[in-house]
Amino acid sequence: MDTLYALVDTSKSSLILSIAAIAFNPTAWNIVARNEYRNKTITRLFGSPRVGCYFLALCIFGAGMLRDHLFQQALQEQPRIPMLPELYRPIVAASLFLTGQLFVVTSTWQLGVTGTFLGDYFGILMDHRVEGFPFNVLRDPMYVGSTMCFAATALWWVLSLHVNSSYLHGVIASKLVRLGRYDDMQVAIIVCPSMGSAAKHAQTGPIRLPPWRWSGTL
Repeated sequence: MDTLYALVDTSKSSLILSIAAIAFNPTAWNIVARNEYRNKTITRLFGSPRVGCYFLALCIFGAGMLRDHLFQQALQEQPRIPMLPELYRPIVAASLFLTGQLFVVTSTWQLGVTGTFLGDYFGILMDHRVEGFPFNVLRDPMYVGSTMCFAATALWWVLSLHVNSSYLHGVIASKLVRLGRYDDMQVAIIVCPSMGSAAKHAQTGPIRLPPWRWSGTL
């Protein structure tokens, strides 16, 4: 434990801000989305569920850009240790980033703006399941792709992998996994209330619900 504290500078405010942004963003937009599903607050404000969804999409995108900036700031202010030979570092980083972006971009293309940015909470549902790539190879391609991009950024920007970046990467991954499980159930409740009820009361393993085939948010 002492070695870990020696390698992670917890006195840097950038570390705290980065962790706070990683935790705050998905928590906040899901609270907003659940409120929208129940009370239609944004729809009433803009007079249209589609316009309201576009507004929320801009907010999510902007908050994501700020989170990414804080993440990079935190990485640059922490101690470094080499984790990969210099020859392989850019190759691994670029491969991770390109693969992650492939998952994210193709997911967004398949789902569209409203399908990606919580349109189902506004009552905007897709007409059919999205079963093509990348949903035919991954359950949650946006979450996986986003996590891969964070790991790639840690390798690329700082020339070596921070111990701190490993910690932040773990925070991101665990947050996205929990969010994915939670949102699967919420989407099921919207699409089919009886399925959502079954998910709430299931005691023996998860039910295969319609996850990011209907909705997705990064």
